Amino acid sequence: MTEFSEAERAYLRSQRLGRMATVDPKGQPQANPVGFFPQDDGTILIGGLALGTTKKWRNLQANPRVALVVDDIVSTDPWRVRGVDIRGEAELLTGPHDLGPRFSEELIRIHPRWIHSWGLD
Repeated sequence: MTEFSEAERAYLRSQRLGRMATVDPKGQPQANPVGFFPQDDGTILIGGLALGTTKKWRNLQANPRVALVVDDIVSTDPWRVRGVDIRGEAELLTGPHDLGPRFSEELIRIHPRWIHSWGLD
């Protein structure tokens, strides 16, 4: 598993929304906004409402490859953007967790295999 730099960890902890991409059984990409939670072990948890009933969950059952992009605009004048692009393998989890009552018992754990960041310095 690839490890996040301290700057990447700090940035991810400061954000709450990313876009996760999966691939459906026909090879078509699907990207959705998701809430995410960086973990101390270097993985990322994705939570949601009824996550186990979603197309992204079904896509990951067939193909665990996943990408998560977290980015924002710091300034428009001058133009300054920053972000982290994470690609890896998804692990589907079901059961109690500590993310809060608004999330279903299904979670997606992303194990990063490749990380690229920009604008974090």
